[in-house]
Amino acid sequence: MESRITKKFKELKSNNQKALITYITCGDPDLDTTIDLVLAMEKAGADIIELGIPYSDPLADGPTIQRASQRALNSGTNIDSIFEMLSKLRKNTDIPIAFLLYYNSIFAYGIEEFLNKFSGSVDGLIIPDLPLEERKELQELLENHPIDLIPLVAPTSEDRIKEIVKATDGFIYCISSLGVTGKREKFNLDLKYFINKIKNHTDTPTAIGFGISNEKNVKTLKDFADGLIVGSTIVEKIEESIQTNNNVIKNVYEFVNRLKEAF
Repeated sequence: MESRITKKFKELKSNNQKALITYITCGDPDLDTTIDLVLAMEKAGADIIELGIPYSDPLADGPTIQRASQRALNSGTNIDSIFEMLSKLRKNTDIPIAFLLYYNSIFAYGIEEFLNKFSGSVDGLIIPDLPLEERKELQELLENHPIDLIPLVAPTSEDRIKEIVKATDGFIYCISSLGVTGKREKFNLDLKYFINKIKNHTDTPTAIGFGISNEKNVKTLKDFADGLIVGSTIVEKIEESIQTNNNVIKNVYEFVNRLKEAF
């Protein structure tokens, strides 16, 4: 079963376009705002949305997203309330949505129950702490759902790229640099070589994430891959808007729109 993500990349490719993938944390600052933010980002030009599931120990995330997770947890966000939020959201949009979450969130909830609950409303899963060796069980269960298991490939994974990207759908999450999420002032000049090496082993679209924070970054990297992922800077805009009582929806819309125009 093809997911909305796979269909979106095919549509973009046919129009010679690249994907803008934007990230926010579910429930930051609350779930009603999450709905408004997703709709605003779609209107601003986002092609795919990543929604972070707040977690108390987000190892792959930098301080900006860690604070967002804490704000979301403080507002009472959990798996069941996220499901209710998505049910409302899906009445207003068909945009592809991927969850970025930690494996324990799925395991503690019950893997099959989690998949059955979100099948049809979520199109991809990005799980930073799921080892390659433990991926098989989840992949087999996903065969019954239109949900892609999206692998992450880091520069340190070079010797295992072929194995990591084997039998994948949706897109390959290509980590631009070492470390946790957050802004980057510079990107490794070997990034193009890294992406090309991935493309040698798969026809699945590639998307670069970690550190992309402005229009200049987009213009620099847009030709390297099939899509670009922007997260921490959007979350930062949300945080700044909360702190200064500014219009969070307007600020995020305007920023995402500027990113889209840079493609």
